[in-house]
Amino acid sequence: MVQVKEKAAVIEALNKQLANNTVLWTKLHNYHWYVKGPNFFSLHAKFEELYDAVGIYVDDLAERILTLDGEPIAKLTEALEESSIDEAEYGLDAKAMVKQLTEDFEVLSAELAQAVKTADEAGDDRTADMFTGISQDIEKNNWMLKSYLGQ
Repeated sequence: MVQVKEKAAVIEALNKQLANNTVLWTKLHNYHWYVKGPNFFSLHAKFEELYDAVGIYVDDLAERILTLDGEPIAKLTEALEESSIDEAEYGLDAKAMVKQLTEDFEVLSAELAQAVKTADEAGDDRTADMFTGISQDIEKNNWMLKSYLGQ
């Protein structure tokens, strides 16, 4: 096992992303269930694709925290307190749902870039790689959602 310096900082960054992705997972379910309109079929399927991917991130992040002898956030109240993104709102139209997700993905991208640096500085290549992989997926999906919005 690789010796990780500044393990607490890495665990903190992991827990931040665990909280963000826990909130995002729930938000995507809300949008999946409540999307309406002419783009229902495509967005309903896209939101499901996204929450399936985010569910894997949640599990991977928590397991990495445990591997580093940390304690993953495992309560919804903790996730909401720690998350940088807000939970979903009711009554949004499809365009507003997608717009909120693009804004959330911008926040996640910035935080993941910092998390990569934190892990690199701690000598934790495995966690840095995990953050990089999640970041690549977020950036790609953000590009797709922005394209949907005509941006």
